[in-house]
Amino acid sequence: MCGRTSCHLPRELLTRACKYRDRRGQPRLPEWKDPDKYIPSYNKSPQSDSPVLLSRQHLEKNADSSERVIAAMRWGLVPSWFREDDPSKLQFNTTNCRSDTMMEKRSFKVPLGKGRRCVVLADGFYEWQQCQGEKQPYFIYFPQIKTEKSEDSQDAMDDEKGWDGWRLLTMAGIFDCWEPPNGGDLLYTYTIITVNACKGLNSIHHRMPAILDGEEAVSKWLDFGEVPTQEALKLIHPVENITFHPVSTVVNNARNNLPQCLTAIDLALKKEPKMSSSGQKMLQWLETKSPKKEESEVPKWSSQFFQKSPAPAKRSSAGLMEQWLKKEGETPSKKPNIQKD
Repeated sequence: MCGRTSCHLPRELLTRACKYRDRRGQPRLPEWKDPDKYIPSYNKSPQSDSPVLLSRQHLEKNADSSERVIAAMRWGLVPSWFREDDPSKLQFNTTNCRSDTMMEKRSFKVPLGKGRRCVVLADGFYEWQQCQGEKQPYFIYFPQIKTEKSEDSQDAMDDEKGWDGWRLLTMAGIFDCWEPPNGGDLLYTYTIITVNACKGLNSIHHRMPAILDGEEAVSKWLDFGEVPTQEALKLIHPVENITFHPVSTVVNNARNNLPQCLTAIDLALKKEPKMSSSGQKMLQWLETKSPKKEESEVPKWSSQFFQKSPAPAKRSSAGLMEQWLKKEGETPSKKPNIQKD
């Protein structure tokens, strides 16, 4: 299952992280629908607004279905056929939908039939492992691989190498549009599709989000004009390209919107590992969440000081951390402890 996520990037950087190529191969940045509704947070829970990608054709009938829009939608799908005047009166939980039964349930089958597929964006998601009567939270995300940025341009549209920051987790979702029966604003909501957990996550929880790993998968899931539902559903399966690390129980309270929610802890000590001064500066930057910083000022915060578990990626986040510290002229006091599966 998936009941809590982090998506802290300010709107401008989140847009850059979603750079893509349209059907003609032209680099594009998705445009926003109702951008003011997006509020960055390290601790997003159901009923909050989260950023999702969808095809522009859902909003403009004559648009190219390969073009994308970002919209802040409410987490927890409200079916278009729901006839109560208050969406909170919905009697069943639609935060997630199981991949094995979603075509049997009207709430999900109807919007899927209309091509209402979306990609939920996040830094990663949180999951809790039952351990000796206690629940230990983990932060789960894509392994981060450093790329070299172009030195010729600071503009995302001109930079052929693309976004060089944190790789956003891209989860398959279904959205719907509910119109209040007595009139009022349309309400866009979504649910996250879940599948059986991959081998790497099975020790933490038996379910996980359906993750779309790579641009091709994201493109096929979104492009309902060219990719029919049955073909798109072949993308829904467990993905092994995932990594994680334990985090503080501060994340347990959804009101705690803090960088510490996703900072790695040492399970043996039940506290955060000692962090270098460079790491502390990076954490201070995260706390500001300032969208006014220029790209050149944005630190490569990805996972260079996180402890994490082994992942299929060739270059681990822990290794990137040591490289970054060496570049900054610092030496870690000790090697990070790698959390085993």
